Amino acid sequence: MNENLEASKDHLNPDELDIEKKLRPITFDDFTGQDQALENLKIFVKAANLRDEALDHTLFHGPPGLGKTTLAHILANELNTHIKVTSGPVLDKPGDLAGLLTNLG
Repeated sequence: MNENLEASKDHLNPDELDIEKKLRPITFDDFTGQDQALENLKIFVKAANLRDEALDHTLFHGPPGLGKTTLAHILANELNTHIKVTSGPVLDKPGDLAGLLTNLG
């Protein structure tokens, strides 16, 4: 698999990483904005937890700065699971996405 497919925070120094961890919301209650999306996600998580099943795949899209990555991390936190992060621009061809999904296990 192409190692460039994984989003990395290697470009951030330790102080920036520490600040990011302190500022980024970690629960739905901490998140501000995107009210409709947030309500839907809360319902999805509650339903998945009640069924004791994994949540179906979720795709966030939109321009930068809307909170897509933060919501993805919150979703993983609320489901008590891990998250694999990449970004669209590094997925050049269909095989890149297939390779990323194949190596999730």
